[in-house]
Amino acid sequence: MRTIQMGPIYQLSFMPRLFPVNCYFVEETDGLTLIDAALPYSAKAILRTAERIGKPIARIVLTHAHDDHIGALDALKAALPDVPVHLSARDARLLAGDLSLDPNEPQTPLRGGIPKGVRTRPDVLLADGDRIGSLQAIAVPGHTPGSMAFFDTRSRAVIAGDAMQTRGGVAVSGQLKPLFPFPAMATWSKEAALASARKLKELRPSLLAVGHGRMLPQPPAAIDRAIAEAEKNIGRTLSGRSV
Repeated sequence: MRTIQMGPIYQLSFMPRLFPVNCYFVEETDGLTLIDAALPYSAKAILRTAERIGKPIARIVLTHAHDDHIGALDALKAALPDVPVHLSARDARLLAGDLSLDPNEPQTPLRGGIPKGVRTRPDVLLADGDRIGSLQAIAVPGHTPGSMAFFDTRSRAVIAGDAMQTRGGVAVSGQLKPLFPFPAMATWSKEAALASARKLKELRPSLLAVGHGRMLPQPPAAIDRAIAEAEKNIGRTLSGRSV
């Protein structure tokens, strides 16, 4: 595992050279907010890192309910039974194994590592705009219907989950990057993901922290390029369908 700190944000990256899977600590006055739970074997390293930082884990917040973001959730909850787990109300259904779609959602199958046999259920169901300490929840559907990013109101950093990637090139979720194609392969709706990336762009973030890849300081120009690429690719696909 590799740990990198930028301001109040710590990136914990598992398998950083081969298949980077990231989770994050965000420092708060009352302790640490853990964003995502990485892989099943990650719990001990996450707990040790909190000890090294010297603050307790005060809450667990999940960007979405794919396997590589909730892998250590049960083990962490067993070690920290009084620590509340936060997840969007929409992806709480996915965590429970419910693959149904709402009538107003794109009727394309859900993709990616759908959890099986996870015992932990969220203590707090999040909606767009909710506050968790210094973080504001931002609904970014696309990778999953209930994906969320978290905007640090102090530093303007965005922890975006899989709404974007930086491994293999900066990309909007659903846009295939040959050097790291996996987030695209696990994305439910490219069109919804593009709308969510535009939403993140409006925040003018100082830092982009994602589920797969390194943190990117001063990312607005890179986000603009990724959005333009996604618009071009999606427009080409839609034109092909209409022929």
